[in-house]
Amino acid sequence: MHRILWVDDEIELLEPHVQILRSRGYHVETATSGEDALALVEQKQFDLVFLDEMMLGMSGLETLQLLKRLDPYRPVVMVTKNEQESLMDEAIGRSIDDYLTKPISPSQVLAVCKKYLDARLLQQQRVTREYLRDFAQLEASIAQAELWEEWVEIYRGLVQWSLELDVHPDVGLDQTLAEQWRQANRLFARFIEGNYPRWLTDRPKEGNPLVSPHIADRFVLPLLRQQRRVVFVVVDCLRLDQWMVIESLVRQYYTTELHHYCSILPTATIYARNALFAGLYPADIERYYPQWAPEEGDSESSQNAHEADLLQELLRRRGIQLQGKFEYIKIYETEFGKRIESDAQRLVQNALTAIVVSALDIMAHSRSDTAILKEIAPDEAAYRSLTYSWFQHSSLWGILRALASHDVTVVLTTDHGAVRCLRAAQVVGDRQTSTCLRYKIGRNVRADAKSTITITELERYRLPRHSPVENLVLAKEDYYLVYPTDFHHYAAKYRDSFQHGGISLEEMILPIVILSPK
Repeated sequence: MHRILWVDDEIELLEPHVQILRSRGYHVETATSGEDALALVEQKQFDLVFLDEMMLGMSGLETLQLLKRLDPYRPVVMVTKNEQESLMDEAIGRSIDDYLTKPISPSQVLAVCKKYLDARLLQQQRVTREYLRDFAQLEASIAQAELWEEWVEIYRGLVQWSLELDVHPDVGLDQTLAEQWRQANRLFARFIEGNYPRWLTDRPKEGNPLVSPHIADRFVLPLLRQQRRVVFVVVDCLRLDQWMVIESLVRQYYTTELHHYCSILPTATIYARNALFAGLYPADIERYYPQWAPEEGDSESSQNAHEADLLQELLRRRGIQLQGKFEYIKIYETEFGKRIESDAQRLVQNALTAIVVSALDIMAHSRSDTAILKEIAPDEAAYRSLTYSWFQHSSLWGILRALASHDVTVVLTTDHGAVRCLRAAQVVGDRQTSTCLRYKIGRNVRADAKSTITITELERYRLPRHSPVENLVLAKEDYYLVYPTDFHHYAAKYRDSFQHGGISLEEMILPIVILSPK
């Protein structure tokens, strides 16, 4: 039973309200002064306090300050006849939780009680009711989806329900939703296998999704043609759910316009991010710019060492003359990021600034090797929470806040997402085969068809070929690829890790957001 304390020096006039609350199952005690109220809360536990503002002796504001000192988390609702804005400001400044102006009605009092005492239960009931209502519709959508736009809506729906259940973990629907995710990814892989190659056009085609090489042409270059100052931010390995948890912070400073696009395959930095900056598919990068084409086995720094060159070449091919400086920045460690943040004002002088942020990709890869990181983020909900915490204290957020007071447009996106891998699949290849756990490219690579898609026609996927017998194996759903040697050791080591390179909703359906300062 919830316990309420009502403090008013004319408490007898409020007896009808007290009786109504008692009839609704609340335990209510009363006090006629601030001193009496403080004595009671030191002896007993109360869940909510109604506090009169004008009382003899200790005032409501003085009592409020002492109540909050005793328990800063207990909600206190001020009840007053005074409608002066200055009083409201003072009360809010002293951490009042709510405000009622006399005369008060029973419905107002009950609403406040439900808000502070029953909200969690009521919200859980609502979430359960709405999810069960939407369950059949979502199941049908997953089973029937034949278009990219339908899969985007399914993915958004699954993400939104995941975020809802993060807030209400006790409703007991996690396993049901997890099964819907598995079913969706099973059918999404089938959809990608049947449709992906025809989307790989040089320019966007009506009815097809945008893919990585289309993004700069669609979202960045038009702004440059309008002489807008643009900051193009690529947050490596940013999923849609991660964007949605940090959006609440961003919207304090920016209006946001969300779009979605499809990462090319493999969903790996070496392919997807170079394509994003070049406006070209990997095969074309190797054809036209062999000196800048990365190779499997290159170090991570050298795989994407020429992104600035590729973007400048894209501008040259499109005939865009920048009315100002171009600058490329890769934030790969904290101290460097802080130096950029401290000098962020200079970025507004550039015509185009490209910023790559590696923290989330590092976090995803480090989780399987760092016990404390896995302890901090043991599941998807915690992974999202860790993303929010990182962003809140990141140099990227500091840079965005600094830019928000200037006339710039920020285009924020990612190159690929990541999926939580829970099932190991055996793969066979030679020593030259790539090492990524979600895809293998090499000579005569073989794997089980249930867990993978094998691609022998690399040209059809607009990927470079280096050997007549070279092929590509892509992991589907939540599988990860392990060689037969010490299979069980490596299967255990990488189980429950976040990986990318394969085919899943989380890796392929990506956010791209236009941020305009408020």
